[in-house]
Parts: sequence; C-alpha cells; structure tokens
Amino acid sequence: MSETPKPLASGRAGMLSLTIKERTALYAAYLPFVKQGGLFIPTNRPYQIGDQVYMLLTLLDDPNKLPISGKVVWITPGGAQGNRQQGIGVQFDENEGSNTVRVKIEGILGNAMKATRHTHTM
Repeated sequence: MSETPKPLASGRAGMLSLTIKERTALYAAYLPFVKQGGLFIPTNRPYQIGDQVYMLLTLLDDPNKLPISGKVVWITPGGAQGNRQQGIGVQFDENEGSNTVRVKIEGILGNAMKATRHTHTM
C-alpha cells in the first residue's frame, strides 16, 4: 500500500493517491465499522478529525483510479502503541461514487470481512 500526497498551498495534502495491490492489505485498510465505509491511509502528514480528504484509489490489478472523497475520522499518531502504522482513517462521503467504491471493496473482500484478524485500526 502506498500513499503519495500532493500538498496544497496550506501544506495539507489535497489529493492522496493510494494503491492497494493485495487483498490482505485491503482487508487491513478497510473500515467496515464506519458508516458508509472507509479506508486507513498511511501518512505522516498532519491531519485533524473532520478534515476533508480526496483520494485516487487503485485496487489490486485494476488499472482504473477510483476517485473518492471523505473526512478524517481516525488518527493513528507516530509511535502509537502496538507498533501501529501512522496514518488516518477516512470515512467515505455519502455519494454515488463512494457507494460504488464501498461495494467494490466489499465484493473483493467477500467472506474475509467476517475474519477477526487485526487491521490497521482494530
């Protein structure tokens, strides 16, 4: 999983590019417990709860970049307990594009969503 922020004049990342190449990485990043779904994005850039985030998401072998927007609902700071990766959890906005991405992710994960393996957030 890789993240490439493109900073705005304010220094905040305006557009994040996220590539998830493996199903296990998607499982670890997906936030099914968040209303509308969401993703954990590894980043060391400073964010605050409620910040709006825009992403171009590439999933597995699909060459298409999926545009998605959302807001920060989770922050894992650097040096977090349990050696958790630093980053943010982004709740998908409630719109057709986000719903399409959520359905696609849940289709890829299938029964794996019922697993109890650790993720980036839980």
